[in-house]
Amino acid sequence: MIYLNNKLVSESKAKVSVFDHGFLYGDGIYETLRAYNGIVFKFDEHIERLFRSASMINLKIPQSADEIKKAVYKTIRANKQNDAYIRISISRGTGPIGLDPELCPKPTFVIISRPFKEYPKEYYEKGVKIAIVNVRRNFKGALNPQIKSLNFLNNILAKIESKNKGAYEAIMLNYRGYIAEGTITNIFFVKNDVLCTPSLDVGILDGITRRIILDLAKGLKIKTKEGKFTRRYLYNAQEVFISNTTMEVMPVTEIDNIKIGTKVGKITQTLSLAYKKIDKGEKIN
Repeated sequence: MIYLNNKLVSESKAKVSVFDHGFLYGDGIYETLRAYNGIVFKFDEHIERLFRSASMINLKIPQSADEIKKAVYKTIRANKQNDAYIRISISRGTGPIGLDPELCPKPTFVIISRPFKEYPKEYYEKGVKIAIVNVRRNFKGALNPQIKSLNFLNNILAKIESKNKGAYEAIMLNYRGYIAEGTITNIFFVKNDVLCTPSLDVGILDGITRRIILDLAKGLKIKTKEGKFTRRYLYNAQEVFISNTTMEVMPVTEIDNIKIGTKVGKITQTLSLAYKKIDKGEKIN
C-alpha cells in the first residue's frame, strides 16, 4: 500500500500525473527513514529536516508534523512491516508546464514503505571500496545540499562514475577541491586517533546519522574534528567509513585502489556497535 496525498491506495493505483512538477523538473523534497521493530528511528529529526527543506524551496507542506507521523505509521502498519525502509516525497504538485511555483496549487504527497533489506554482512566485515569522482558536489550558492531535493542528477552522475570505477560509493569534492560527501552518504575518517568529517560549510547535507555518530564519539571520549580536508587525508587515514540512515556505519577499506588499514578499524567497530545499541533503544555506557 502507498500513501498518496490523503489516503492509502494499492501500488497499482498509486499514480502521479505526467504534469507533476516533481517529474517535470525535480521540484520537490524527500526524507528517508528507517523503522526498527515498528518504531521509526529519530522521527522528529527527520520531520524537522523535511520542513526545513520545504522552507528552503518555498514549498508549503499541507500536512502538519503530527499528521505526517500518523500517515507514516498508518502506511507501515497497512503493509504489516516492523523493520522498514520509508520514503516521504513531496513535490510541488501538478500544474501547467513552466517553472513558476504558483502554477501548482497543491503539492503531491507520497509515503512509500518497504521491508528493510539488510546490506550484505561482508560489507561490514570486510569493508567496501569507494572512489573519489570528478563530478563535484553542487555549489551551495546554486543548489544548497542542505535541501534534500528530488533533483538528484548531480548524485546520479557521481554514482555512474563510481560504478565505472568498480566502486560501491562515490565521494564528491566541493568546487574548491575539499572532500564533501557521497551520493547518499556522509564520510568519516580517523587520523592520529581523531575522528574527522567534513564541516557543514564545505557544502554538505547535515546528515542525521552524521550527528548521531559525532555525539556518540564525544560520549565515548573519541576526539572529533570537523573541517576542510583534501583527498590526501583519506588516502593516509587509519580508518574510513561512510554513513546514512539505512546503512548506519559502513567500513571502507579501499579508496581509489589505495588500501585503508589491514582490516576494519577499532574506532569504526566501536561506533558501529554503539549505533546499533541506540537504534534498539539501549543505553550507551
